Amino acid sequence: MKARQLFTHYLQNQRDFSQEKLHEANLEGLNLQRINLTRADLSGANLKQTDLSGSCLAQANLTDADLSHANLVGANLTEINLIGADLTGANLMGVDLTKADLRCANLHNANLSRANLQEINLDGADLSGANLCGATIAGTDLTVADTMGAYLEDAEQCELVESISVTSANWISWSG
Repeated sequence: MKARQLFTHYLQNQRDFSQEKLHEANLEGLNLQRINLTRADLSGANLKQTDLSGSCLAQANLTDADLSHANLVGANLTEINLIGADLTGANLMGVDLTKADLRCANLHNANLSRANLQEINLDGADLSGANLCGATIAGTDLTVADTMGAYLEDAEQCELVESISVTSANWISWSG
């Protein structure tokens, strides 16, 4: 399917595009709220500034996709492949990233507040300047990622910290 076809069908109130092949599709800046892209191939796709809030991208392939400044608030990203993806400045507030693969992903200045970050792979990921306030972090090793300047929630307020050092595979909470 081509990007133009997807958007045309979306405008006609079709929302289920699961398993679609959209390799290197240009969907920049589109409003695709509540779209179902479960197991879709969006590798290398341009999703800059795209609104995917409330969408389902579970088990989708977004290897090397550009999601910089995209809106993914409340999206289901369970078991998603985001290897090498650019999520610079993306709004991922409240997303579920359980068992996601974020190796070498760029999440610089991304908003991950209240996100579910359980059992994700962050090897080589850039979380510098990311907002992790209220995020649920369990079974995830943050020491393999760049977390310089990441924001974490303490008992009273969200503060800037220089680095995070967590190696436990057990429940970890930043909610104090």
